[in-house]
Amino acid sequence: MAPEELDDVLVAAAAAGEPGDSAPEASDDSERFDKENRLKSDFVRKVRDALDEDERDQVYDLVEPLHPADIADLFELLHADERPLLVRAITDLMSAEVIAELNDHVREQLVEDLAAEDIAGIAEQLETDDAVAMLESLDEEGQQAVLAEMEPEDRAAIESALSFPEESAGRLMSRDVIAVPEHMTVGDLIDYLRDGRQLTTEFWEVFIVDARHHPLGTCALSWILRAPRHIALADVMKRDQTLIPVGMDQEEVALRFQKYALISAAVVDDSGRLVGQITVDDVVHIIQEEAGEDALLLSGAGDGDINEPLPQTIRTRLWWLFINLGTAVLASAVVAVFESTITRLVTLAVLMPIVTGMGGNAATQTMTVTVRALATNQLTSSNTWRMIVREWWIASANGWVLGAIMAITCQVIYQDWWLSMVLLIAMVLNSLNAGLSGVLIPIGLNRLKIDPAVTSTVFVTTMTDTFGFFFFLGLADLFQLTA
Repeated sequence: MAPEELDDVLVAAAAAGEPGDSAPEASDDSERFDKENRLKSDFVRKVRDALDEDERDQVYDLVEPLHPADIADLFELLHADERPLLVRAITDLMSAEVIAELNDHVREQLVEDLAAEDIAGIAEQLETDDAVAMLESLDEEGQQAVLAEMEPEDRAAIESALSFPEESAGRLMSRDVIAVPEHMTVGDLIDYLRDGRQLTTEFWEVFIVDARHHPLGTCALSWILRAPRHIALADVMKRDQTLIPVGMDQEEVALRFQKYALISAAVVDDSGRLVGQITVDDVVHIIQEEAGEDALLLSGAGDGDINEPLPQTIRTRLWWLFINLGTAVLASAVVAVFESTITRLVTLAVLMPIVTGMGGNAATQTMTVTVRALATNQLTSSNTWRMIVREWWIASANGWVLGAIMAITCQVIYQDWWLSMVLLIAMVLNSLNAGLSGVLIPIGLNRLKIDPAVTSTVFVTTMTDTFGFFFFLGLADLFQLTA
């Protein structure tokens, strides 16, 4: 991208209007969106064709009616080499809100094409948390170059945010808050908000603080607008509030918002001083991310983002599959111990996958429920034993029912009572093994401060495969089915 075009991007971001200025026109929605409010493939194709033909005016006319969030979606739907072309075509539509809505990998690609002063100009128009998210994709040298180009006040806010751990409340919070002393009246507060001060334009609550800047309570805007001017804020403020420690993990922040139905919450440092706020729009993104993160971690699929660079995806999945290869070798070693038994009764080889497969499926169910319960704080030390007993009974019931079905089927096909009994007992034992492994392994990893979503699958799969083969082949050898 040429330097003069990057300057245009910067100017556009700085001149961007307030959020919501560019809502799509209802009359044209059917041409651009399908019933699920997704951009139609025909619309995306029109944009692509116009880009290929270098028809910038046509591209602009197509994109201009879109909401910033939909423009961000359009970037994700285009190929990587088409995205810089779109930037050049819609320069003054590249508002800070569009930048904030972009997929992390897409934003990272676009940021790589910008000079440090251009990134700094865009970052200064963003909320602190969005600016931090953009700078996180840069290496240390790139971050320092961008920070050097920023105004001192903005630079200090972003440097402070970057000093906190990733995925913490400190990274997530916005420092733009309305905080006033408790001695004010409602009238004083209204005058304060209207006197032209450079205050944040988006807020739902006003925080009441003491002389040490410790939050004492909050006043919702609806209360302020309805209360008489002479009423003291101390008389109408809500003193019961949920305070978020600056180092709290963002997943725990999301749980607090969900549990207490929060719209916004004060963030406090180690000394209890108000340092920022987190709003529900930030938490919505966290809930979406965390909801899919654990499932992706359980499968070893990495970020699961189709915009993730191909080499990074290959490395992530290959490493996970390499670990699973080791567990498969271990299970095969157990089978090798009973090689002579299988040789004398080939039917065992037919039935083995049923025992291990059903155990693996049962373990996955239990493990998924357990990991989710841990993530949402439903499972704590106070109800761990109840959870274990519950899963034992579920595993026992499933094992007996499915084992009985397979034993009857085996008897009908092979007419061998001993083989049918071995299959029944092996399925019951491996079902119990699966149930207990699926709950005990995640709990144990969680107690060791290891994310159970990352490593549970490997251990649980090893348990169900290895012991599944051992139960079935060991019982077969014990009952001398080879005779």
